[in-house]
Amino acid sequence: MAKKLEIEVEVSSPADKFWEILRDSTDLFPKIFPQQYKSIQVIEGDGKSVGSIRAINYAEGIPFVKFAKEKIEVADDANKLVSYSVIEGEILSYYKSFRPTLQVLSKGDGAVVKWSVEYEKLNEEVPDPELIQEMAIQTFKELDAYLLKN
Repeated sequence: MAKKLEIEVEVSSPADKFWEILRDSTDLFPKIFPQQYKSIQVIEGDGKSVGSIRAINYAEGIPFVKFAKEKIEVADDANKLVSYSVIEGEILSYYKSFRPTLQVLSKGDGAVVKWSVEYEKLNEEVPDPELIQEMAIQTFKELDAYLLKN
């Protein structure tokens, strides 16, 4: 049975600027977050539109996951929303399906980043993906700090 985890993170950066940098994560995340991302490569498509496939190599020290391949299922720039499915990698040795969704909404001068993941565990011993949720929160906060400085 599929489950869902959801978080909201308030950031000080404007929604448009935050969304733009998230959409350019293929090039920017390994530069901004070398402690998390070794590389992100576009395998198919442009890396931003529906059907695009990206390969993510995580940095040493990231628990459980060294590699993930993800396919973009929804890319809606007007609503600043993207959703993708993990189609390869260690995550799938824990979960039958793993589909994160990310949306950036304006809030005053800043924004709210809504992140959720729909997932189905391979078995009941598998924990909920709270560690991945924590990584997402940390990434959004660090990205906000980066944008405010640059």
